[in-house]
Amino acid sequence: MVEDSAFHATADSVKAATRGRCPRCGEGKLFAGFLSLKERCSNCDLGYDFADAGDGPAVFVILIIGFVVCGLALWLEVAASPPLWVHFLLWIPLTLILCLPLLRILKGTMIGLQYRNRAAEGRLEVPSDRGE
Repeated sequence: MVEDSAFHATADSVKAATRGRCPRCGEGKLFAGFLSLKERCSNCDLGYDFADAGDGPAVFVILIIGFVVCGLALWLEVAASPPLWVHFLLWIPLTLILCLPLLRILKGTMIGLQYRNRAAEGRLEVPSDRGE
């Protein structure tokens, strides 16, 4: 396997990962399914075991889309006061249509940022035995 630093600057890692491509080479696919990652890049053989997006993308999606949808729902309620079923008919599909693509984009962005900044899991220093 080729050393990671040899390929580290060949592609804009954040831009490539945001598009669902390998953050190292920008060619191989990042995702195996809609949100599940592949084990490694089919082009440059980069292992994606470093990638841990966690709940970060989901939190940003909730905050962004929640702000937009709640604002629109409040505006519609004040302006037209429609029945409750109209709100369900409008806001549930809109929320799904906006959330799902944004979640994939933000997950890719988070993974690209982790690769570019060489992020790693935090480790605590093991205390030395000083005889105290």
